[in-house]
Amino acid sequence: MAYLRKSKYPMKKEELILKLSDRKNKLGISLENLAKLSHVGVRTVNRLFAGEDVKLSTIEKVTNLLGVDFSGNATININELNRHRAHEKALYMASLVQQTSALEMQGLEDNQLNSLIEEFEHEFLNGSYRNTLWAV
Repeated sequence: MAYLRKSKYPMKKEELILKLSDRKNKLGISLENLAKLSHVGVRTVNRLFAGEDVKLSTIEKVTNLLGVDFSGNATININELNRHRAHEKALYMASLVQQTSALEMQGLEDNQLNSLIEEFEHEFLNGSYRNTLWAV
């Protein structure tokens, strides 16, 4: 049986919350969108950031979405996290276009579809959709 070794200086809950809050702010994600994207209730996320007790699974979902570990250390840098999110949203947007085109019997070719995905990614990272990157 594996045991977790206690650190000589365990991280305090307040420190983790500060690191999570800092990361959330750097990403520009609201508490509501953080809750939706991590599949946790808004009240639960509010309780987490208020320092109240929440399930370990809640902390895991939030830290995974923010790209940090349980100590609040980055597991993925912010630029890469934003690129990943932009790609996810671009795929979703392109799928909507592809479905609409298919209904009109004019499905997009692979190269057209890839080009569309790249355009959406660019818009989410640098263009007019930038403010909606972390919106649901």
